[in-house]
Amino acid sequence: MHSGRSFVVGALLALSVMAFSLAAQEEAPPTTAGRGRGGGRGGRGGRGGTREFLGLGPAPDEAAAKKGEPFYKQNCATCHGENARGSQGPNLVRSVVVLHDEKGEELGPLIKSGRPQSGMPGFPTLTQEDLYNISQYLHLQVELAANRGTYGATYGALRNSVSGDTKRGEEFFNAAGGCTKCHSVTGDLAKIGAKFPQPSAMQSRFLWPAGQGPAKVTVTLPSGQSIGGTIRVMTDFNISITDTQGVYHQWPRDQVKVEIEDRLEGHRALLGKYTDADIHNLTAYLVTLR
Repeated sequence: MHSGRSFVVGALLALSVMAFSLAAQEEAPPTTAGRGRGGGRGGRGGRGGTREFLGLGPAPDEAAAKKGEPFYKQNCATCHGENARGSQGPNLVRSVVVLHDEKGEELGPLIKSGRPQSGMPGFPTLTQEDLYNISQYLHLQVELAANRGTYGATYGALRNSVSGDTKRGEEFFNAAGGCTKCHSVTGDLAKIGAKFPQPSAMQSRFLWPAGQGPAKVTVTLPSGQSIGGTIRVMTDFNISITDTQGVYHQWPRDQVKVEIEDRLEGHRALLGKYTDADIHNLTAYLVTLR
């Protein structure tokens, strides 16, 4: 259950909400840029054109997802995070296996047998029903992430008018949101309200910020040698980079240790914590920075 080459869904989300991923799949060489089976869980049914545009498959079974949540938290959350956004293990919301799966047909066997070579244990005691329920819980997390990212555009909550409280937005920015750890209203965010005057555009900007160039990475080989550079392609199975000298390298993922510099970690961490009021208030505050 590793993050990887979710090209189609990742690309579509990037078009609609200004980048879904780490930019870890930048400039894939034509011979290695896979698209999975038919491009992932795309374009079938759902809430009108929005589901098709975002490349989402059938809506998750919410009753099954509710049953699967405790099994996920008991068996998976330690490595993959409380809401599948990643921890010691990869973010499952962007996993190619999760995005290609629909009813546990791909996730079930993987969870049951694990990936011992990559450090993921198997869970052979889980029943088929348990595995199906866990798969639906993971699909629900993808659904929630996609809907949160398009909240303003899809539901009209924030398009061309501000509905939040500016003062509370400023308080969230300076305190609970932790935004000042990385940003400054007199530095990188100076006059950002003039750059993104429409509230819907501003909201998308901080919910799904664009990647800041190729992701930097350190790859440690079995010999202990470390090679730093920028990611060219990273899938569930392989990683390729260009090192600091401009030399291209490629390795199987299960043979190396990969450490990625995640400059958008703070934004992703907030996705599961924002209330709707937080989003509205923060948007109202940021559009005043002109």
